Amino acid sequence: MPEDETMTPIPPGLTPHLNLWIERSERVVLSPWRVQLLEAIHSTGSISAAAERMGIQYRLAWERLDEMEEGLGARLVERHVGGAGGGGATVTTLGLDLIERFNALMSTVDQTLSDEFRRQLGTP
Repeated sequence: MPEDETMTPIPPGLTPHLNLWIERSERVVLSPWRVQLLEAIHSTGSISAAAERMGIQYRLAWERLDEMEEGLGARLVERHVGGAGGGGATVTTLGLDLIERFNALMSTVDQTLSDEFRRQLGTP
């Protein structure tokens, strides 16, 4: 944007941020936080370990996972019943695909936001 003497100067150090989530039938099915939960389940192999890693209660992790699955109408995590060897959880192929695609979308949105912020506000 060309400088114009009538333009109000923009303070330095501003950075844009955006919170993106995806809904289906007014139910949140994907968001950065929910994708982080799926990633934590994938890397730990456990809903309880994922909840611990994220610093949240197991019940909250379970509820959000259930909300995502109900909203999408598909299983994102296969739960394995505990026993002598313990239980566990495995993110499904669909869950892994949604993680990858949502993260790609976020990367594009973040870059577009940054570019447009610089264009509109003239800040680095």
